[in-house]
Amino acid sequence: MRKLAVALALLSSPLAAQTSPDGKVSEARLKADVERLVAFGTRHTLSSQTDPNRGIGAAIDWGADTFRAIGRECGGCLQVVLPERMVTGDRIPEPVRLRNAVAIQRGTERPNEVVIIQGHIDSRVSDVLDFESDAPGANDDASGTALAIEAARVLSKQKYPVTIVYALLSGEEQGLFGGRLLADYAEEQGWTVKAVLNNDIVGGSCGSDGKCDDTHVRVFSEGPRFDLTDGTRAAQRRNGGENDSPSRNLSRFVAGMDNDALEVREIWRTDRMGRGGDQIPFLEKGYPAVRFSVAIEDYEHQHQDLRTEDGTVYGDTVDEMDFPYLTKVTALNVRTAAALASAPMPPAPTAQAAVRTDTLVEWNGVPGALIYEVVGRRTNAADWTENFAIVASETPSGTGPVTPATQRKFSAIIPVRGDDWLMGVRACAAGGACSPVASAVPGGQFAPISATEGDSD
Repeated sequence: MRKLAVALALLSSPLAAQTSPDGKVSEARLKADVERLVAFGTRHTLSSQTDPNRGIGAAIDWGADTFRAIGRECGGCLQVVLPERMVTGDRIPEPVRLRNAVAIQRGTERPNEVVIIQGHIDSRVSDVLDFESDAPGANDDASGTALAIEAARVLSKQKYPVTIVYALLSGEEQGLFGGRLLADYAEEQGWTVKAVLNNDIVGGSCGSDGKCDDTHVRVFSEGPRFDLTDGTRAAQRRNGGENDSPSRNLSRFVAGMDNDALEVREIWRTDRMGRGGDQIPFLEKGYPAVRFSVAIEDYEHQHQDLRTEDGTVYGDTVDEMDFPYLTKVTALNVRTAAALASAPMPPAPTAQAAVRTDTLVEWNGVPGALIYEVVGRRTNAADWTENFAIVASETPSGTGPVTPATQRKFSAIIPVRGDDWLMGVRACAAGGACSPVASAVPGGQFAPISATEGDSD
């Protein structure tokens, strides 16, 4: 009991303020960055790589230089890298150089744990192969690009235990090539990807039907995870977990960041119907990832040639955007990333409840955790509703954060029949920052299934 009291006291200490970013999101900076991106004329992936003023090459160079300038302001806290490769595909008839602009803010305690904020920098018009016409791409996706840059400006003013990566991706409109490049880069670096926040079309509030909504943002998350093996899929069919992928729990975590200015509308599908975004290559590798997008899309100002027909103006231009709305979505990303970068990794719990009147929940400790909260919900409930137990971390010197050297197994016996409940565990740091919940179901862990089960299934 003494150790539990110490843990609870630390959680309520002033250290909890460390999860709040130092600085405010600037609407003026967001608008200026979107206007600068539009000024490149086109950012089509097949456009010029060498023109200093027009095309994808100039846009990527500008993004990298902007990250470098932000890094200088924080005393060199950002490492700027430009992963690249040659790519070809259905929408890339000849091999083309593909580059991403990426800024890495290293964590002070667990730099291998990574939170990614990203948007795609490329643009297009009606013909996906037209790389010559002006393609302003203001909302799709200069809005997400400006958001990632502004997040770097705000979050770089403070240090976090976990690494934050800010990424501007190319080739999304040609087939998610930039997202695949960054997902491969993350794997090559050996990163433990805690969360990917993909922002694509986040700067408008009215649709082509005249409906408007500036009080909600949609967050898309996959159900059954993409990397399910045959064995895990069979176990999930038998024991549940279809609604408990790490991405689904990441979506629930983002929804917990709601405030009066902007509410999260969780959309329980990987992306919009028949469409996709750069979160998908991460999902394919088993990394938790969600997509932020506007509450209402405007199809007349998305993927359209600049023109006027029958009195209707087409084209993805700056004047069709809602910058106060973009500011709110950016602030939500900043708060979410700060909380994730301050928290431990979610554990990987299991639950045993067969032929018993209670439920045994077990998990291994994770670095940086001071306490663990065991939560639950009825099998047909959308969100976690019950806080069943608090378990204090113990080290040889008493209660304190778990390190790899002190990691051990934890458990809690919950006095409910497990047939009727889904269980989960979140890990909380000394400053009060808690991870998303990891569900105690087959495939519920925040790690690729191949990392824990192998590829034999």
